[in-house]
Amino acid sequence: MKQNIVERKIMWGDLDPLGIVFYPRYYEWMDACGHLFFESTDLTMGELWSDRKILFGMVETSCRYFKPGKYHQEIRIITSIDSLNDKTLVLKHTIRDSKDDTLLLEGFEKRICMDVSDPENLKAMDIPKDIYNVLKEHSA
Repeated sequence: MKQNIVERKIMWGDLDPLGIVFYPRYYEWMDACGHLFFESTDLTMGELWSDRKILFGMVETSCRYFKPGKYHQEIRIITSIDSLNDKTLVLKHTIRDSKDDTLLLEGFEKRICMDVSDPENLKAMDIPKDIYNVLKEHSA
């Protein structure tokens, strides 16, 4: 199973008034790490869009929170494919403390393969076989 790992430090701008990570930041990080996961498989979202008129659009996302992230805490975001179907894939994101491996969050993104050749008529499509095979190779 392929995993993409991103290390980062929680900064002041990531926090809410209680001094813990403001929950929308987790969604921003997961989206960015989803794109980085694709890049780690040599499937760049920008190139899929420009060269093949394909995007993997978000259709569902969720998080389970276990421990709050705090200022200057170093974290590790681990992204992998949780499931893969003809049209969709689910990316799992696990966020852990980099020092003691404490689980902070588990998040999921369900993405659907879309034909975006006509921006006025977006439609779901089967994942092209070559792309599916790359994703399958990197899935659990």
